[in-house]
Amino acid sequence: MSDNKYTASSSVPSDRTEKLLRDTESSQGSKASSSEASDTKSASEISELKLPSMKRLGPGISLAEKYPEGASSSKKLKEGMAPRPRLLVVANRLPFSAVGISNNSWSLEISSGGPVTSLLGLKEFEAVYFGWAGMHVTDEAGQKELTEALIEKRCIPVFIDEEIFHQYYNGYCNNTLRPLFHYLGIPQGDGPAKTKSYQSQFDAYKEANRIFSNAVIKHYKEGDVVWCHDYHLMFLPKYLKEHNSQIKVGWFLHTPFPSSEAHRSLPSRSELLNALLSADLVGFHTFDYARHFVGTCIRILGVEGSPEGIEYQGRFIRVAVFPIGIYSDRFFEALETPEVRECIKEFTDKFSGRKVILGVDRLDMVKGIPEKILAFEKFLEDNKDQRKEVILLQIAVKRPEFSEDQKLASRVHMLVGRINGKFGTLTNVPLIHLDQPLKFHTLCALYAVADVALVTPLRDGMNLVSYEYVACQKSKNGVLVLSEFAGAAQSLGAGAILVNPWNIEELASSIGRALNMEDDERKKRHQYNFQHVITHTSQEWAEAFVRELDDAVIGAQQRIKGVPTALPVTDAIEHYLQSNNRLLVLGFNAVLTEPVDSLNRRGEDPIGGLELRLNPDLKNTLMELCSDPKTTIVVLSGSNKLVLDGNFCQYKMWLAAENGIFLRSATGEWMTSIPEHLNMDWIDCIKPVFEYFAKRTPRSYFEFRNTSLVWNYKYADAKFGRVQAIDLLQHLCTGLSNAFVDVIQGSSSVEVRALGVTKGTGIRHILGELAGNSDPTQIDYVLCIGHFLGKDEDLYTYFEQEHPVETPRTTGNRMSEPRLQNSGSVSGKKTACNVLDLKKENYFPCTVDRTRSSARYFLESSSDVVSLLKALAAASSLS
Repeated sequence: MSDNKYTASSSVPSDRTEKLLRDTESSQGSKASSSEASDTKSASEISELKLPSMKRLGPGISLAEKYPEGASSSKKLKEGMAPRPRLLVVANRLPFSAVGISNNSWSLEISSGGPVTSLLGLKEFEAVYFGWAGMHVTDEAGQKELTEALIEKRCIPVFIDEEIFHQYYNGYCNNTLRPLFHYLGIPQGDGPAKTKSYQSQFDAYKEANRIFSNAVIKHYKEGDVVWCHDYHLMFLPKYLKEHNSQIKVGWFLHTPFPSSEAHRSLPSRSELLNALLSADLVGFHTFDYARHFVGTCIRILGVEGSPEGIEYQGRFIRVAVFPIGIYSDRFFEALETPEVRECIKEFTDKFSGRKVILGVDRLDMVKGIPEKILAFEKFLEDNKDQRKEVILLQIAVKRPEFSEDQKLASRVHMLVGRINGKFGTLTNVPLIHLDQPLKFHTLCALYAVADVALVTPLRDGMNLVSYEYVACQKSKNGVLVLSEFAGAAQSLGAGAILVNPWNIEELASSIGRALNMEDDERKKRHQYNFQHVITHTSQEWAEAFVRELDDAVIGAQQRIKGVPTALPVTDAIEHYLQSNNRLLVLGFNAVLTEPVDSLNRRGEDPIGGLELRLNPDLKNTLMELCSDPKTTIVVLSGSNKLVLDGNFCQYKMWLAAENGIFLRSATGEWMTSIPEHLNMDWIDCIKPVFEYFAKRTPRSYFEFRNTSLVWNYKYADAKFGRVQAIDLLQHLCTGLSNAFVDVIQGSSSVEVRALGVTKGTGIRHILGELAGNSDPTQIDYVLCIGHFLGKDEDLYTYFEQEHPVETPRTTGNRMSEPRLQNSGSVSGKKTACNVLDLKKENYFPCTVDRTRSSARYFLESSSDVVSLLKALAAASSLS
């Protein structure tokens, strides 16, 4: 896992981090619309918000007059005058939906779904929205009319055949993906009909994504940024990139992303992940969801991944976390309106003498409504003295297109009737349940008067009802009871009472705790959450995602490594002979060692044949090179001191063990460059994991080093070893999320190494030692050959830049803090006390048996290394 970092601060260049922080600070207080979608769906979307009814483009109708703000945006769009890149927002549902009134007319309403509704306040870009319009229009004239109406609101409708849409949306999206992503599993069926149904739904899903793609491509202009939303459109990045690989594509999930154990049960698991990894940026609400995604890709696809992103088919896909928020000012302004004030007064009078508990949910299995009602029933049973002092108001809006909701509604109605029949009176009931949406001003009033809000989904992406309740409680300091399985728990958990919604006893107890909480504690909790809500808005969420997408594209381009060309051996030898002071930097494993195939170790006892041995053909050659006073040789290895001493003790050369942590000069003793503050506590946690994988994978082994652990499976069955490595990487991704380490995947190994330990650091220390000599000799030729992991390829680039040389002061056998001196660059520029006087034509960075590398040249095998070194020795002896 090249450059696999488990500390966010170190995995991102400091200049990029500072840029993001500046951008974030400058955008604080930005505004956006309040309607959210999918699992980020807010209760304000549940409320009825209708625009005026519109005829199907009858004579004399001017939508520009009715919606001047939309007309203005549309005018800019039509005239092509937008000075900034456009943001093409693609979601299943448009922010405005057409609702049929009669055969000849329809009205536009604010959609109750669709993540694009969060972006209507975005100011940095001219946003154009793509999605289904909410109704099926089959005739060409009707489609044209609806398109022209919606474009006034910057919306492009996507028309999908009704049967395909049914299979795609009601079938694959909501019958397969949504239950799976919420840990409800995939619905089961009997016989071949289930298989046929699943395949037809998956085919319709891909076809619908293709239709969305065609719509976007039709309107795409160079420089546009495409933002895809939610599990409905997981194939969209693939189709867009197939059309134009230069399109900037980001994808954001509004639901949880399940663990790999859940996702691997999906029949189309690999195909979905492969399609999704065509995006440049993949975003989630919480770190847990992002971690599950990375772990799933590692386990199912066998890719290299880290919390920063995924290495896939020569590309780097950024994975990041963007917690969504709400447009809080909309609620503050609503609370000051006469309509809301009147409702607040009405509700205060109606519920006088009683504490109000509020629940606002969509009628959905994952919202935990039955569990919430059962907990309230348990509270009433345990608290007889409070039965007449509390009331639960539960709003649960049905989705008529889902039959499962009808079954759930029947169960909820049964529970409501049982509780009211058991604890109610002729004049009073403890529970009021509504199956209908509320107007926005009514909802705000309920938020304001409620003493407690129960937001207890069994699993939820974010759930912005909690945010809206906090925004409306500025004066009352209400208590939020929040499910630990909602994404909002990671944002508002410190101020809320967190509960396990499956634990009815705990939830009932939490209701009592919330109702009886002291005023000081209520105020303290509310102030914490209120501050978070007003500073983490939907506007900030949208702008952060777009900034990160742009940065991800630039970062991915910078990560693309060139394909090295064959080493020009003749030139390397010629420049070697013409130089006065040469430095040969050589890796050990797969460079100077005897070939693995020649040992035939796979058929032997692995315990007896694991030690690395110097290739016998190189023993005399290295002796000749070391005896040349114009040549300095450095052998850099991840192996320990004993291995290097056993192979090179008789040679006059520099040795660097454990990736440069231990150094031995040509004539001196071993020194250490381990920083005194280096934290190695993680080793005790990870060592048993490596031991376990070594035991369960025949012919594999692990090495314990001073600053790293390495599990090696190069002698094991190749296919089985690869599967085990993927499993190990997933364990490490989970267990080391907060440790200061690098997790590095090699071709047949997995290594966990202390952060910042690289071969590049090791060579820097050696050059520092050379520069610290009383009469340092300038090096004018460097040949660097290695079979290095990506993490260690900083060694190649070290000699190609201007850089300071660290000159350590040694005391005894330990190197003290280095002092810095300037070093020469590849241009040959000289400064005082340079250890390098290196021109570009005299530097030959070369990788061995790797097709992707930051080295300029390559040799195909260690046999080619032997031939090259022999040629250098022979030419040197003749000169």
